[in-house]
Amino acid sequence: MWNWLFSREPKPPPQVVLVPPLFDFPPMAARNRMLHSAYDVAFGKIALASLFTDYFHPARHFSTRLMLKPIDDPHVDLIATVTGPLDRKPHDSIMGDALFRWQSDVNDPHTFMDLYVSTSDPILQMRSCAYYPKYGFGAFGVFPLLLRKRVSSQDYGLMGMRYGSGNLSFGVTLMPFALKDEFPKSAWLVSKMGRVTAGVQFEPQKRKAKFSNLKNWSCALGYGIGSGSPLCPSFNFNLELVKSSQFIASFYQHMVVQRRVKNPFEENSVVGITNYIDFGFELLTSVDEAIAASNISDASFQIGASWQANKNFLLKAKAGPRSSSVALAFKSWWKPSFTISISATRDRGDGKMQYGFGIQSESLREASYQRADPNFVMLTPSKEHLAEGIVWETGKRPMFKSDIDAGHFDGLPKELRPTDKIL
Repeated sequence: MWNWLFSREPKPPPQVVLVPPLFDFPPMAARNRMLHSAYDVAFGKIALASLFTDYFHPARHFSTRLMLKPIDDPHVDLIATVTGPLDRKPHDSIMGDALFRWQSDVNDPHTFMDLYVSTSDPILQMRSCAYYPKYGFGAFGVFPLLLRKRVSSQDYGLMGMRYGSGNLSFGVTLMPFALKDEFPKSAWLVSKMGRVTAGVQFEPQKRKAKFSNLKNWSCALGYGIGSGSPLCPSFNFNLELVKSSQFIASFYQHMVVQRRVKNPFEENSVVGITNYIDFGFELLTSVDEAIAASNISDASFQIGASWQANKNFLLKAKAGPRSSSVALAFKSWWKPSFTISISATRDRGDGKMQYGFGIQSESLREASYQRADPNFVMLTPSKEHLAEGIVWETGKRPMFKSDIDAGHFDGLPKELRPTDKIL
């Protein structure tokens, strides 16, 4: 009897599925969203811009980016970028810029100030934004301090005021040194009702613009589902009429899938891994007869997809009427982390394949695989681990349970929560 009691083998740990960190968090455009109207960043525009531009380097060009954050003061960071042609010629130039940013709250990117320096205009620029979530009001400003030449009122700076909540956003952008008939620079109103989002924006094209002129107005309507957390699938479909001259239709879908994996570098309890798959489509066509008559092709479209296989590899592809591109990125999560990316673009006109190259170093965050967290890791039921989570069942689609379905994301890492509660 004693031999039987002491010879029992310990029960194996519950099986888990790895949840990798996002390849890029937060998106660079999301850090500056409060400097722009809610109309310009709503309707899936940030996600689509990231899908169609990130890691797709210009043909025969290189890009180098350095992103640093000091250990002693996480409120500040520095981003420096150098870009140029791979086969530089005498008339070609290498461009460089740097952005020094101070952020009031490490976890809230909506209140900040930054200084931007560049080898091209603007040579020196200051931007600032203050937002108070408790009241929903904010103010922002963009001020070019050094320019080679100032030709318009906008070159002297912009200021704006805004209100934002989970279902409503409105605001106005002004030019403090504008002439009397240049007021305002823009104004917007965006509202969300359930899964439907609607918005309008006023942008005068000429001085002494009239509100009754439809050429100065843009309107959009969107339908979206999903919480905004990368762990929850989401879908967004949008229609936009831009200044009565262009019509844009787009959709963006984020998918969260799990696949079985046997990794010799992981423990035996690891049976699968979470993947992030994104699809996007955008169609732009002219509805103005004058513009359509002057262009042989007055319509443009592009479709793209990305697949993050794990925390180290990202594969992207996009296609349009003029070219097709493929991008592959590899990220090493050292301290600091390094990302190497290469893109290939095939021009449909001449059939040539051209390549672009990029390298990036980052110390803005520390990320690693998440596992065995009852809030979002997939677990097989066991007596030792009774916490609710995502159940892994052979042959069936995993089901999201517990806090994820309830909308409670406080237990998740910051990059796996919804972005914010501001429209």
